[in-house]
Parts: sequence; structure tokens; C-alpha cells
Amino acid sequence: MIKNILVTGSSGTVGTALTQRLIELGYYVMPLDIRHSYWDKRIDRRTILCDLRKPLKNLRLRRHPDLVIHLAANARVHDLVVKPNLALDNHLMVHNILELARTRQIPRLIYSSSREVYGESRPGARRRESSTDVTRIKAPYTASKFAAEALIHAYQECYGIKSIITRLSNVYGRYDVSERVIPVYFYYALRGMELRVFGREKKLDFTYIDDCVDGLVAMVRRFERVAGMTFNLSSGKGERLLDLARMTKTYLDSDSAISLTEKRVGEISSFVGDISLAGKHLGYKPKVTLEKGLPLNADWYIEAMKDRRVYASQRRNLKARGWL
Repeated sequence: MIKNILVTGSSGTVGTALTQRLIELGYYVMPLDIRHSYWDKRIDRRTILCDLRKPLKNLRLRRHPDLVIHLAANARVHDLVVKPNLALDNHLMVHNILELARTRQIPRLIYSSSREVYGESRPGARRRESSTDVTRIKAPYTASKFAAEALIHAYQECYGIKSIITRLSNVYGRYDVSERVIPVYFYYALRGMELRVFGREKKLDFTYIDDCVDGLVAMVRRFERVAGMTFNLSSGKGERLLDLARMTKTYLDSDSAISLTEKRVGEISSFVGDISLAGKHLGYKPKVTLEKGLPLNADWYIEAMKDRRVYASQRRNLKARGWL
């Protein structure tokens, strides 16, 4: 029975929302991150500050975990093209978490992988969980996720650590003022700045935060039934970035111009996830379309940016990438 859960990356977008939900459902959650939580004081008080790139032999936990949910990662595709050593960090974090599980006999793991492992897709194609191929890898970030999945399978075979892999796709919603495309478009549109679209026909599968959390909670609840499986968690619908930019302008009543340019090195042009497996085994059925979720996200974002710390955080992220 799963009662005690260690969640890595608990200060991030998915980590915050998932930790909140698990606590509400009565699980004892041990949040772990390299930084404090902005969004929830209750989570922040519980957070174990830890650098997962370092061996975890001396890690102190309040209880013995029945399950680790590993979300922590360097998750910006283009950042890892510019600084490929960040991909090595991802590998180290997964390795150290697996070693923690092996040496402390933590029997279960849920790993957050990425739709990037599928590589480029044909326009209109829906990618099933079985359709991965190492020759399709486009970037160091992709390679780090692909390698992590292989390592997890190896630990499952050799050491009996039961695992579930989930491939997330462009999760958006509250608790995100990063340099991901949606919060960046919000920042620019509210200031009349140009919205840059990297790829005229680029089409991605955007997943609202609550739908993503619903899927992850279903994995926790049905763990023993679906251990060893891999699931896409996405909306199952592709949206052009150009249309996303237009929707952002419309909702925020912005006069920002939209510029079109080529996609960046390492990025894919098209992805839509086949979510039928998650529907069959997890009862997963996303409820929030981008047309509904984008206004919800924008309303939250506008309110959150009234906090000077939050505003300063996004500005630092954008300046660090030369986007301001």
C-alpha cells in the first residue's frame, strides 16, 4: 500500500500542483527540490532542500517512502542545446534517485519523461508509446530522457524496482512564470512586445495542469495494476504555436505583433500524443482544452505577477536568455 511519497521537483509547476493534490488526498508527501517553493507555504515548510546531482547516501527523510515520483530535471530543450552539460545533470539525478531506491529498498518509482523522446512526427500523426527510436533523437535533452527510461528499465530488471514512465507534453497552467512559451507570451502580450513563433506550422500538444495531475494521481492509485507500463499524458490534440500566439493576443486584448521564424535547433515541429492507453488503463480523460485553459492560466498569471518576487523571477529568466 502506498502511504508515503517522495516527490522530487516539488517546487516546479507540476510538482507544486501534484504535491498539493496528494496531500489533499491524505498521502504523506515529502517534497524535495533544490530551491524553495514560491507558491505554497505549507509545501515550503516541508521541502527537503537537496541537490540531486550529488550522491544521496546521507539524505535524511522523515519517513520511508513507498514511492518516489521523480519530476526534477533541466527541462528546456533549447537550453540543453546551448549547454549540453545540463543533459548530464539530468542523467545524474535519475541515477542517484535509482541508487537511493536500490540501497534503501524503496519499491516503486514514477518517472516523468517527455514527448521529446518521439523525435519528429509527421503532421497529423499521433504518437503511441511504442513508437520511439534512438535514431529520432533531436537534442541533448531528448537523449537525457531516452537514456533515463533505459536506466529505469535496467533497475527494474536487475533490482526489482517497479516503475511507471509517463511522457508529459507542454504542461501549462498556474505556478508557471518561467520562460516556457505560454508565460513568455503572456509577459510580452501584456506589454505590447512582439510574440515570436519559432516555426510557422509548428504544432504541439498542450496539457492543462489539472489534467496532468489527474493522470499522475491515477498512476499512484493504480500503481500495482499498471507497473511496468509507459503512458502519454497530454490533451491528444495538436495546436499550432501561431494559433496560440493569436489566442493570447485576443484574450489579453494585446496589440503585440507576431513574428514568424524558423524553428530552433533541437526542437521538433509536430507532436500529438495518442492517449488511448492512458484512457484504457488509468481512466485518463483530459477535460480542459487550450481554448478553456489559456484564459484560466492568463487570469492566474495576471494575479500572480502582482507579487514583486514573482515578477522579478520571470524577468531574471528572460534576461538570462537574452529575451529582454
